Amino acid sequence: MATYLDRILSDHRESASSDARSLDALIARARSAPPARGFDLALRGAPMGEPAIIAEVKRRSPSRGDMAADLDPAQTAEQYALGGAACLSVLTDVGYFGGSVDDLVAARSAVSVPVLRKDFTVDARDVCDARIMGADAVLLIVAALDNAELADFHALALEIGMDALVEVHDEAELERSVAVGARLVGVNQRDLTTFEVDSERAVRMAPLIPGSVTRVAESGISGPRDASILVNAGYHALLVGESLVTAGDRTAAMKALRGAGAGE
Repeated sequence: MATYLDRILSDHRESASSDARSLDALIARARSAPPARGFDLALRGAPMGEPAIIAEVKRRSPSRGDMAADLDPAQTAEQYALGGAACLSVLTDVGYFGGSVDDLVAARSAVSVPVLRKDFTVDARDVCDARIMGADAVLLIVAALDNAELADFHALALEIGMDALVEVHDEAELERSVAVGARLVGVNQRDLTTFEVDSERAVRMAPLIPGSVTRVAESGISGPRDASILVNAGYHALLVGESLVTAGDRTAAMKALRGAGAGE
């Protein structure tokens, strides 16, 4: 029986297979794009004892349905930035998450912080497209890629001047991320086959992540208490979507997460 992830990846790979654009031409365009804002650098630059927050611009999800279908991406980005977001994550998947390239362009144009293109990267052209549309980082989901794809896409992202957030869900995937030299690793607590959340996964995996790697915890972060647990487990940054985008006051919710420092 096909899982959520199987269906999503099948659709993205089918689309990629019909993309006849020249990869060499796309790489040239990506290289000539304006310099990226340093995504990893911004995460590492958070004040001592305070988590760097990657605030997500997200309209819907397969598990939750519509969350903020009519959000204004520029206004949402400004609300997050006012609350002290270190970076943004913007969904560009259309069919399953209701996102778009326009959302990313609008959000990034409204603020000065770096932006992650949150999508299912399955082709080298996807990596180039992320840089061309203005993204400062691209998401590489280890569960969605074979070893050669993971290595090639990671190397390409760095080659065209962009950071790569390498997302893992278990120890085996973490080993694969380390093998390609990932400097920025996200532990997603949401199972992409069932979309259920394991709120203890990131804490379990934290000791296994090399000390030189920037650690990001993703999903299942509903407020300051969750944030504090993850900061105390050793995470530099937290990627937060649902609890921020559905908050009545997104700026206040952002500030509350930032206040969840180590030792609290």
